[in-house]
Amino acid sequence: MFADVSFPISTYRVFTYSVPRNLEDRVKIGVRVSAPFGARKKVQGVVVDLRREKRFKGKTHPISAVVDETPIFDKALWDLLNWVSRHYLTPMGQVMRTAVPSRLTSSYSPPEQLMVRAVNGLGENLSALAESSPRQHRAMKFLKQRRDSIPVAALTSVIKNPWDACRALERKGYVTLARVPRIPDVSDLSFLPIQREIHFTPAQEKIMKGLEAWLEKKKFTPCLLHGVTGSGKTEIYIHLARRAELQGRRSLILLPEISLTPQIAGRFRSVFGDRVAIWHSRMTSAERAWTWKQICEDRYGVIVGARSAIFSPVRSVGLIVVDEEQESAFKQESPAPRYHARDVALMRGKLCGALTILAGATPSLESYYNQAVGKLSSIRLKTRYGGASYPQVDVVNMTEERGETGDYDSVLSRLLIEKIGERLKKGEQAILLQNRRGFSSILYCGDCGHVEMCRNCRISLTFHKAESVLKCHYCNFQKSLPRTCQECGGTELLLLGAGTQKVEEGLRERFPGLRLVRMDLDTTRRKGAYTRILTKFAEGDYDILLGTQMVAKGLHFENVTLVGIINADTGLYLPDFRAGERTFQLIYQVAGRSGRGEKPGEVVIQTSNPDNPAISCASRLDLERYYNICLSEREELTYPPFSWLAKIEFSGREREAVEREAIRFGGSMVNKPEHISALGPAPCPIERIKNNFRYQIIFKSPKKKDENGSKLHRFLENVFVNSSFSSRARGMGTYVDVDPASLL
Repeated sequence: MFADVSFPISTYRVFTYSVPRNLEDRVKIGVRVSAPFGARKKVQGVVVDLRREKRFKGKTHPISAVVDETPIFDKALWDLLNWVSRHYLTPMGQVMRTAVPSRLTSSYSPPEQLMVRAVNGLGENLSALAESSPRQHRAMKFLKQRRDSIPVAALTSVIKNPWDACRALERKGYVTLARVPRIPDVSDLSFLPIQREIHFTPAQEKIMKGLEAWLEKKKFTPCLLHGVTGSGKTEIYIHLARRAELQGRRSLILLPEISLTPQIAGRFRSVFGDRVAIWHSRMTSAERAWTWKQICEDRYGVIVGARSAIFSPVRSVGLIVVDEEQESAFKQESPAPRYHARDVALMRGKLCGALTILAGATPSLESYYNQAVGKLSSIRLKTRYGGASYPQVDVVNMTEERGETGDYDSVLSRLLIEKIGERLKKGEQAILLQNRRGFSSILYCGDCGHVEMCRNCRISLTFHKAESVLKCHYCNFQKSLPRTCQECGGTELLLLGAGTQKVEEGLRERFPGLRLVRMDLDTTRRKGAYTRILTKFAEGDYDILLGTQMVAKGLHFENVTLVGIINADTGLYLPDFRAGERTFQLIYQVAGRSGRGEKPGEVVIQTSNPDNPAISCASRLDLERYYNICLSEREELTYPPFSWLAKIEFSGREREAVEREAIRFGGSMVNKPEHISALGPAPCPIERIKNNFRYQIIFKSPKKKDENGSKLHRFLENVFVNSSFSSRARGMGTYVDVDPASLL
């Protein structure tokens, strides 16, 4: 028997291997195997086909081993992976690398650790032991204070070389030793179970009955759950997951931000206990391996996780929820496959016959449009859960305020300072959003106008005051803060722009003794940092939570009565057609963190562009008006949701070579279908990242002429798959991004 194997490399070729007789019963389509490949000894790949005879006369190597003792995919999940491979034009081996990283296996066994426990009723008189062996005596005194077994390694804080001492104590009958599996501790990935009594309003009850009816049918039902912030969407997910479990089916809950995982997981744990699995990129390899094995063994009823959780090998899926479905974090930018978890969730729901809910207070324009034309069922939650009122919103024109005060370096408006002071006096809390980390975003020379740029990327360096360094947030290049301008030698160096560190410094100067915690990428790098920060804030240990967009969505704190948006213009004028939409969604979302309990809330929006539609509509919480403006603009320019989009990107170290290759490729597209238009080739808005120059071509296909995107897809497939396309230029990279989330 022979097997075609796909490896995690950027080629659509499959490689044929012979199947040893002793492995014939275990080698199946969809199973991972280890096999010799190229100069490397053994590489993991996935079996994509089996046959009795090989197709060529050359020599074949045998498969070395089977990685998965039992098939890890049911038919629906295997079909999903094949769809991802076809839709995103990605070889199956690369799809498998994302869906099932090489270290994950259903046969995983955690490493063992040696545990020690003091024997009850023995060792009451330790004086003799103290004289003969002081180390053993100290160990026994420590163990007698513990009721349960502890790892022998834990005694290193008490004595040196505890293993020898514990073995000696075992021989004397003082302790028992046992080897047990070291189960990963995932307690810091979730809040403690958050108990909350649920009382749905009559309107919510009506919606629940409709959703339950769809769930009972066990047929694919895609719907958009459009609920205002604080409308109780999480409670609806929990209720539906309980109904699915009664049917013997499982639930997948996808979240865009890791910071949302601990709080929502805590809510689910209050209902499902240990039958809730958490899955995201910040887990250790041991935690991921253990959790993945438990999922394979059907130990969980609910999977809560980030985008890659959509590939979890959970069987009998009855409910899929994509919470905050508009978030760009659901799109994997790199490496391939460049999939969007929202669209993959819809396809998995279709293959599994699951109720699939796309949810959010600010749905993506695509989903908003699809429910308007009937492609998605529509459900609206127009009131907040528990009768909470929506916050009062104030807009501060920072251009006018700086002109009045003469302080052009001010970060906090007088109104926001006043409102923060009021909250501190009342013992209430505030959330402040500044969607830029670091201290200052630009180091500017006042003598010659030079801006300090990254040597590898075409962007300015950000100053981080705590470390006194300039950093690039794309490639992590850093350098010390110079004393003079490297261009003219001038000494008038100015730090312009404000990040979370600068806001923090200003707040601490203004409010001495302020209990403030900052939550951004710099403060949450360590494992469990998200959970620790949010838990302490929930318990009232901090007055203010200051952070980037990770504080804007999904968080529920009843004592938060003020939200301040430091610079609502951040990201507004990026050269991307979704820039305004994302600005509106971010402002609307973070405003919804205020006043979620019995106390009324307020929001202060600071901006230099109060008349911009994204900001003015968000300040009035007028979603329909802004979305209608956006849809009108998109239709005129034939951008999504009125077209299908694909981006071809070329990158390399030499700018001229990249430009030539992009022009060569563009010139070969003269025979493309008439209805498909091309923009470019042109440099990407961020022309250089990590020392690679970037060019792109954007293909658009109007939906009126290409109803389901099949024409654009066939065109791309013919170029990149059927023609075995490869770049002619050495050191060049070329990739296709179907349905790109960003054109930057």
